[in-house]
Amino acid sequence: MTSVRIGIVQLTSTADVEENLASVRSWVEAAVGEGADWIALPENFACMRREGETVEFAQDLDGPIVRFVTDLARAHGIWILGGSFAERIPDDDRVYNTSFLARPDGELAAVYRKIHLFDVDLGPEGGGQFCESSTFRPGDEVVVAETPFGGVGLSVCYDLRFPELYRSQSSESAHFLCVPSAFAPATGRDHWEVLLRARAIENQAFVIAPAQWGPHSPNRSSYGRAMIVDPWGIVRAQVGDETGLGIADCDLERLAAIRRSVPALEHRRL
Repeated sequence: MTSVRIGIVQLTSTADVEENLASVRSWVEAAVGEGADWIALPENFACMRREGETVEFAQDLDGPIVRFVTDLARAHGIWILGGSFAERIPDDDRVYNTSFLARPDGELAAVYRKIHLFDVDLGPEGGGQFCESSTFRPGDEVVVAETPFGGVGLSVCYDLRFPELYRSQSSESAHFLCVPSAFAPATGRDHWEVLLRARAIENQAFVIAPAQWGPHSPNRSSYGRAMIVDPWGIVRAQVGDETGLGIADCDLERLAAIRRSVPALEHRRL
């Protein structure tokens, strides 16, 4: 395979799981209609709770949310990145923020549990306080999935600020870095695109970043601007300030050519 057509979905998910999944189905079908081989969904695609509320929709890996995605993948014969969902942890009141990659046969190619938790205080004008660690348990494993189009590194949202995670993934032959997100508007305006392009350039990899956008509830909203960035740092697809779909053809020969012309990954001395 020398090229893969990727669709990124931008949603405004709420606490209504049924409505959210209906929206996911619609955008997946639209992406399939445009010839997408792989479709990426954002963080919390199935349910976006109000900040501070308990997680009442946590499920297991064999629960209905994951099955919904794997069934879609199987029905259309495509790859789907399940951006993230709340995964139940036995004997723990907390949950994992879990991302997964579904294969065209409906099986799971990889599962990643978000390592870096969003505990910040953005102030009243920046969106307020967030304390993921009060509800979520951090994962502890770097994940790179094997696919016909190369290694796929999995991450979630706040992980984007930790370049060592992606350097570890590139060391494990990742050609794609996934960053499904629900970035806060205050940080998104100044940091989102800069960080995505930096991760693409420094790892010479495609960055796949589906996103949440707009108001989810009275006290929570997301920045949006879902995008696909190529290994040279060029934005190949971007969704505007709306729910929607972005499509880009990711050329693996271009990736190889960039790595040959500027062999920075081979020049590392640390």
